[in-house]
Parts: sequence; structure tokens; C-alpha cells
Amino acid sequence: MLNPLAKALAKRRAQGEPVIDLTESNPTRVGLPHPEPGLLATPAAFTYEPEPAGLLSAREAVAGHLASHGAAVSPEHLILSSSTSEAYSWLFKLLCDPGDNVLVPAPSYPLFQFLTRLEGVELWPYRLPRAHGFGLDVDAVAAARDLRTRAVLVVNPGNPTGHYLHEGELAALAELCAETDMALISDEVFSDFAWDTEPGRVTTVAGRSLPMLTFSLSGLSKVAGQPGLKLGWMHVGGPVAERDEALARLELVADTYLSVSTPVQQALPMLLAQAPRFQAALLERVKENRQRLLAARPAGASWDVVPAHGGWNAVLRIPLEPGEEATCLALLDAGVLVQPGYFYDFIGGAGLVLSLLPPPDVFASALGPLVRVLSR
Repeated sequence: MLNPLAKALAKRRAQGEPVIDLTESNPTRVGLPHPEPGLLATPAAFTYEPEPAGLLSAREAVAGHLASHGAAVSPEHLILSSSTSEAYSWLFKLLCDPGDNVLVPAPSYPLFQFLTRLEGVELWPYRLPRAHGFGLDVDAVAAARDLRTRAVLVVNPGNPTGHYLHEGELAALAELCAETDMALISDEVFSDFAWDTEPGRVTTVAGRSLPMLTFSLSGLSKVAGQPGLKLGWMHVGGPVAERDEALARLELVADTYLSVSTPVQQALPMLLAQAPRFQAALLERVKENRQRLLAARPAGASWDVVPAHGGWNAVLRIPLEPGEEATCLALLDAGVLVQPGYFYDFIGGAGLVLSLLPPPDVFASALGPLVRVLSR
């Protein structure tokens, strides 16, 4: 069943009326650099030598990528999957029985409710307090858990909040996890996209000596801007005995599916080598668009841009009246598509979520209608 915003968008498009899409999340559609097409045409593309954890050459490339970010890891502690979504499904199989639960941050993107439900696992949210800049409050995590909680999930940096996990937060969370036998799943798909050099941030939990099972997730979808190439990875860490048992069990799950294609694994070293060009272009794009957005806000406006430090989105705080849905519909009537905060489980106020990916001219063309509607 379509919500009012989806109905209004379908009607506008059916009538042939233009829409400036500030919900765009696909990096392949916004004119950013992409890898050379010939990279997938490797000499051994049609060979098949399945390795459950992924080809060693591919895992070595991931280990090298993590090393460039200061994380010293072994390829033996990496598992490849077709996506981070698939990695989540494997981890829920590994960690949970039906009816167990995992803790998920709120606000965050709405994918997790579907992934957990498909595995017969319950999703229990813990709030990221706005007063803390949507940073992690370990007391909120502790209050959300019960005896059937098997893992806590962090998104680092938050999507769409753009706030990184900090060292003090990780230390407190590690202590809680060790005391309560919870694993830590760290979604780090946006970790490479920091806008500044904020001190004390955690870029990855991979390679750290932590007292609980830890799983660090990322992949080509964001790192190289190639969601269609379908390759993700997870690093498994924690106490040696628990880590090794988890790796053995995950290898069995991965061997059951063997979901990652041979050509993309063989091309992974070059794909990761070319990723910095894409990342530099994307970072320049999102930082410039964010600056345009900040500059467009009139002095004394009743709306504001929420502070953040990374990612691909901007969050606006808007007045409670007329509210998120009415504002989104008014913006769509003016030709600009944005997302309401309730899509991401924001509470305690009203907000809008804007993608910073569109080309600069497209993004700039949306700012006039955006400011006019928000100033009414």
C-alpha cells in the first residue's frame, strides 16, 4: 500500500511533471567516476575454484584496504559475501535462534527490520539521543536488552545522521558486551566518507583487541560506489577461541551459498586500488553540496541543518507544524523530492533527510524551492 508521498510522486511522474530527486542513493547515477569496465574481464573469469570464505587474493586485497585505514588484520579472519545484507543474514543465523533479538540504533535506515524478520529474529531499537548529537549512549543500549539479546548493532557513521562512534563510546560498549555476552556488529559501509578530522572517532573495529565477538562489515557498494558488483566483506574478531569458532561456522554457512561471483573476486584488488578516485570525487561533491545547503539557509530561519561528520546525507530539523509529511508533500508540489524523518525512525521532533549525491547543478536548483517552502 502506497503512502501519501509515494502516491503524490507517482501522480506527478504520470503527469510528466519534473522532479528534482534529493533522495538519490545510487552512486552510479550521479556522474561520479567508476572503475574501468575491462576489470571484470580477467583471464580466469570462467574458471570455478570455490573457496567458502572467498578467494585468498580477494581477501588479501580487503586486508590491504583495511591496513590503509590503520587496521592490521589477517585475510584468514575475513569472509566474503555478496553484500552486507547477506552478511547480516549469515550473522543472524550464526548468533540467534528464532525469537532471540538484536539491538539496532534508532534513528537509522529501515533495512534491518526486514533482515531480522526474514531470519525469525526480533529487532529491538535503542535510541541515539539527539542531545548527544545522535552519538551512542551505552545506558540506552543496556536498558534495551534482555536475556535473549544476542548482539548489538552500530552503524558507523550513522545513516542518515552522519555521526561516528567515538573511543569512549566503544570502550563502554565493549565492557557492556563482555558483561552480557553480546556480540558487536559494526556496519562501516560509510566509514571512508568523513568530511572532517574530528578527534577521537573510531573508523573501524577490525583489528582491535576487544573482549567480545566483533564483526566489521563493508563492501564495494559504498567503498567503490558499485552496488551492482555484489561483493561485501566482514572481519571477525574477538577472543581467539570464540573468533575461531565463529569463523568455522560462518565458513560452513558461506560454503552452503557460495554467492560471490568469480570475476568480481578476481578483480577486487584493482577495484579497491581505483576506489580512492571515486571516494575523492564523492567527498568533494557531498561537502560542496552541504556547504551550498548551509549557505542557502536564511538567517533566523525556523529550520536548521543538523551537525554531522560524514556519510552521503544531510538531516534538516524543521518545525513540528505543519510536520514532516505535509512539508514533504509541499516540497514535492514545488518539484523537490525529499524523505521524511519518520522513514528513519526519528522521534522527538520533525525532520527531513536529503541526499548530498546529486550533481552540483541539480542540487543547487533544488535549494530555491526548498528554502521557499521551508520559509512559509
